[in-house]
Amino acid sequence: MAAPLTTIGALGAVTLALRLRDPHDHASWGLCPSALMGFWCPGCGGLRAVNDLTHLQLVDAASSNLALVVALPFALAALALWTADRWRGRRRAVPANAVAWTAFAAVALLVVFTVLRNLSGSWLAP
Repeated sequence: MAAPLTTIGALGAVTLALRLRDPHDHASWGLCPSALMGFWCPGCGGLRAVNDLTHLQLVDAASSNLALVVALPFALAALALWTADRWRGRRRAVPANAVAWTAFAAVALLVVFTVLRNLSGSWLAP
């Protein structure tokens, strides 16, 4: 149980830190290297989105980083499944091709998201 509990604790600590120190304040968490180079990476706005979610502002979070808001329920479900499996002493066998296809789909979607959010006037930009 050490790995899932450590992961949950670390994610909780980071979420609390983002709740307490507002990333909407310019440079409060540093400056984004890709934004400084003139483009929005798939993670740009992620800190603001987490902060918005801690305030239950789903629309604002989606405006900051739609990819994170869409991916978050899946990530939380995977974390819950991993934790439950470890609790039961079970190791889930995940087929390698399922992992490969999931990774490929995630990367492809993030590439499309990145291109779309960098188009002039895109509403996906943070």
